[in-house]
Amino acid sequence: MPVEVTDVPEARRYEARVDGNSVVAGYAEYIRTAELIAFVHTEVSSECEGMGVGSALVRTSLDAARTEGLRVLATCPFYAGWIARHADYQDLLYQSRSKVND
Repeated sequence: MPVEVTDVPEARRYEARVDGNSVVAGYAEYIRTAELIAFVHTEVSSECEGMGVGSALVRTSLDAARTEGLRVLATCPFYAGWIARHADYQDLLYQSRSKVND
């Protein structure tokens, strides 16, 4: 079944729908700044688990982050685990550049 993912900025989340259904099958909440997007929570309805909804949410949102030049902070365990298993997305991860001088 095809999964359609859309960004809903007014709700600060990506939403996934399955097979053209109007009901949200899953979502990924985020906090966005000019340079960074932090993914804080992902949820997939129990009826849609195992259908690739979570992976579609992550892949679509990370591809958008790459296109927009944003770094990614994966505080959501699902995002962190997915990125850890997909090396081609690890370059998006936020790295603190601040240095404390003694």
